[in-house]
Amino acid sequence: MKNSIESMDKLINSFTKLPAVGQKTAERYAYSIISMDRNEVVEFANNLINAKDSIKFCSVCGNWSEEDVCSICKTRSSEIICVVKEPKDILAMEKVRNYNGTYHVLHGCINPLQGKGPDDIRIKELLARVSKGDVKEVIMATNSDVEGEATSMYIAKLLKPLDIKVTRLAQGISMGSDIEYADEVTLTKALQDRREI
Repeated sequence: MKNSIESMDKLINSFTKLPAVGQKTAERYAYSIISMDRNEVVEFANNLINAKDSIKFCSVCGNWSEEDVCSICKTRSSEIICVVKEPKDILAMEKVRNYNGTYHVLHGCINPLQGKGPDDIRIKELLARVSKGDVKEVIMATNSDVEGEATSMYIAKLLKPLDIKVTRLAQGISMGSDIEYADEVTLTKALQDRREI
């Protein structure tokens, strides 16, 4: 005898497709949806469909946008481009509040183990932007893992002949952390990226 409800199982399965949502969390989400008023569920579903239908990639930087060109690309100086892996990285960078340049989203990093090479991410589009001539600096803000470092180095090598300043975000010990808990790689980067005070 089957002891589950098919429509509930399908809803739970849908939630498990979201990142970092396991079975228990998916069940909680599904039961929350079922407990909602029908109008709230319809609004929730409409918001999902509306977001899916109206959000696309900015034609300049690759960030999410409801317009062809996002508000950041429309309003900021294109002299500095900060290169990030994913659109969500822009949200993190924007929390700093003192960066006034534009962004370029790669939509991934070079990762041979996953079959992802330079042609599989938005490097050509970055080179096209830089070749227009108004870019003075490109800041590499990819993650400090192997793939992020490899991607940064690859792009830097492509940009150097174009006489563009290429920088990398400083890395090292985070604020409030104890040196004794930092690993060797973190301490090495902290020493290399030290600055005068």
